Amino acid sequence: MYAPPSSRLYEAKTYELHGLQGISDRTLETHFSLYEGYVKEANNLTTRIRNLLADGHIDQEEQPGYSELKRRYGFEYNGMVLHEYYFDNLTRQGSPDPGAQSPFRKAAEDSFGTYEIWKVDFVGVGKMRGVGWAVCYLNPYNGRLTNHWITLHESGNIAGFVPMLVMDVWEHAFILDYKPSERGSYIESFFANINWSTVEHRIQRSVAPTSIPALA
Repeated sequence: MYAPPSSRLYEAKTYELHGLQGISDRTLETHFSLYEGYVKEANNLTTRIRNLLADGHIDQEEQPGYSELKRRYGFEYNGMVLHEYYFDNLTRQGSPDPGAQSPFRKAAEDSFGTYEIWKVDFVGVGKMRGVGWAVCYLNPYNGRLTNHWITLHESGNIAGFVPMLVMDVWEHAFILDYKPSERGSYIESFFANINWSTVEHRIQRSVAPTSIPALA
């Protein structure tokens, strides 16, 4: 049986996020376990798919399971990656808004007219009915930001665009701390814990230096 080298598999990252404002350690522990499940399943599917490819060809009629594995892989893989973006843009020393000279604020103003309008739109996406993700993407070709609703994990992502700010609005992200009807309170807590330094790093590495102002 073909086995991929361990370097081709993923390891779950660890995050020191206890003590967040409005997001309990209990919620985070549950959330981390869920994330680890996505990593495990992404690795499992990677191995199974590579085993099917071991003889160098795929016969769709003889191996119909290949198609289902590939479809499922998108769900599990994106579940892993989006959670990493989400945890990475949180911190105990968070701030609800970026600084006045922030490249992200400047990009939001260029894209929406004002930062406040960008925030209204992002929060509005987060409050949409259903479970999923609110993601602020950057178009690396023109530096413009747009906010999107991602259904499940793999449906709604924009090809070529780079996530700048990722908010999990599946109920597991807040149900231990807030009622389903209190999603707005969870979103306020999310903003209170944003690590804008991480967001600034994402935006600066995703566009040409001339497209955004440098950090002071």
